[in-house]
Amino acid sequence: MYGKANPGQVEAAYLRNFAHYVTWPPQAFAEDRSPWNICILGTDPFGEVLERTFKGRTEQARTFEIFRAEELDKLPPCQIVFVAYKDGAKRRAALAELKNRPVLTVGDAPKFLQEGGIIRFQVENYVEMSVNLDQARSVSLKIQTKMLEVTHEVLENGVVRKQR
Repeated sequence: MYGKANPGQVEAAYLRNFAHYVTWPPQAFAEDRSPWNICILGTDPFGEVLERTFKGRTEQARTFEIFRAEELDKLPPCQIVFVAYKDGAKRRAALAELKNRPVLTVGDAPKFLQEGGIIRFQVENYVEMSVNLDQARSVSLKIQTKMLEVTHEVLENGVVRKQR
């Protein structure tokens, strides 16, 4: 239960935690000390909450940088992309473009996993997270069991199964 927490704050905290619970292949970063690039694609639902959440934080000795753009080609290479497009066609096109890159795609659209996204979350009175393990594995992202244990649904081998 998050009481009166702003859903954006809760989602931003989850984005930060994903850097802890997901392992990227080495080629996902330009160099050993490259920062995490957290990217928002489309209309930013977070505002300053993201900067406050990531400010002064590090994960695996890397700092965080935040980028926002309306189009994918305006973003640098990112490790995490929050796909904020409300328009389904734009969202599917972006996910298709990211499909073969070691990028953790995150969103909150109802069909996000079926469209090829890796993590979907819904924040209401609590957080419900769903994970597309098939897509994560296809781009060499490893999601820790600890994270999967708190996941509502997992898409694996083409089948969605409820966890809790």
